[in-house]
Amino acid sequence: MATFPPYPTPPTGPAGPADGVLRHAHWWQRRWVRYGSLITLLALSGLVILALVREQTGTEGFLVGLGLAVLPVPLLMTAFRWLDRVEPGPWRNLIFAFAWGACAAALIAIVANTFAIHWIATATADPSSAHTLGATAIAPVVEESAKAAAVLLVFLFRRRDFTGIVDGVVIAGFTATGFAFTENILYLGTAFGTDQVNGAPGIVSVTAATFFVRVIMAPFAHPLFTVLTGIGFGIAAQSADRQRARRILLPLCGLLLAMGMHALWNGSSTFGPLGFLAVYAAFMVPAFGLLTWLVIWTRQRELRTVREELPAYVMAGWLGPAEPFALGSMGARRLARDYAGQHLGKPAARVVAQYEAYATSLAFLRHRGRLGRAGADFVVRERELLTELWNRRQTARPALEYAARATTPATPPPMWPGYGPQHGAGYGGQPGAVYGPQPGGAYGAPGAYGYPSAYPVANPSPNPSPNPSASPSAQYPAYNPYRS
Repeated sequence: MATFPPYPTPPTGPAGPADGVLRHAHWWQRRWVRYGSLITLLALSGLVILALVREQTGTEGFLVGLGLAVLPVPLLMTAFRWLDRVEPGPWRNLIFAFAWGACAAALIAIVANTFAIHWIATATADPSSAHTLGATAIAPVVEESAKAAAVLLVFLFRRRDFTGIVDGVVIAGFTATGFAFTENILYLGTAFGTDQVNGAPGIVSVTAATFFVRVIMAPFAHPLFTVLTGIGFGIAAQSADRQRARRILLPLCGLLLAMGMHALWNGSSTFGPLGFLAVYAAFMVPAFGLLTWLVIWTRQRELRTVREELPAYVMAGWLGPAEPFALGSMGARRLARDYAGQHLGKPAARVVAQYEAYATSLAFLRHRGRLGRAGADFVVRERELLTELWNRRQTARPALEYAARATTPATPPPMWPGYGPQHGAGYGGQPGAVYGPQPGGAYGAPGAYGYPSAYPVANPSPNPSPNPSASPSAQYPAYNPYRS
């Protein structure tokens, strides 16, 4: 068992150099400078790639390519966001990933690929083999490396939001979706220009074939490749800090697998129509199915982690007895949000959603700590999450308890040790009991990790008498948590 130190006491005086606090941060360390620099970089990359693509496709071809390339984007983004519903990451990370893929990674790829193909064609005096070699050997390395950079940046600078395989898959998926979007504009716009030169009326022939292959048959191709890199980073995120080799080698292995599958997919076009279909049927579709199963299984495992880790906080008095069950079920979560929204409006539904996200992060944090993979800021982060939960308890707890009862009408969630009629509003409690733990507890020094004493006991109120304004029935008039 790991043992964690007591909670640090807050400083009583102003911070100085001896406290390790930087009085005046350098200008490049300020948040607005970093954000502004990143936004400027992505915006400039977007303008340059826009100009390059329009130059190759023409204005009409660009507009046609844009209209067709945007079609799979909402579907892919919705699918990846659905996978991330257990512990939703902030939208700013996803927007960054998509923008990086569509702008920075696409610009790196088009410049590097063009330069490499031109250099090979000049050196070999064989443009045909230069294009083949560029597509099968150069493009996979350049494109997957450029997309992996977004995953690496989120892994390094948004470490709290990157905790496992699902996070890696979602960030990689959004990055690859953005990259494929820009690439599809280029390919579809070029195909449309070819049809126009050949005198084909409208969107037929080459454009239709390109649309069918890139948007209908394999819209998941780029996400599939880059997701392998994301899985490598996700497994590395679950590793302990001391496992440096594992944290470095796993992302590299994922990147190499992504490059290999990308090269196989690009090279299949040289095998003829039957070879292309064979690669698609034998490798692409099974790999897509396997990775889909892996991610869904991982999501179910995350829900199980929530149900297994949160009871420790029930015993310490921070959570209600029904909450581990409700928070470990996506159906119960949705029902809790809907119930709060119906009775207290959309702001209450948002509060419940925030409560669910913070509780999930708390469960994952405790899970990493129990496995010896928690960082040095475990205690600080735990207290931050518990504070966020406690500030939202009055709105979220009744909704979650209702959802737990509604989703299991015959078998209520178990009563965790320390709860019952004598401890207030546990399942089986008598009507009118105080909702929540017995008052009087306080922050305490953690004991051995994994025991109730390792967690501070909440101190909701100095008054042990029932408080009707804090009861579930007062918050939700149509709901009585003690009815049978």
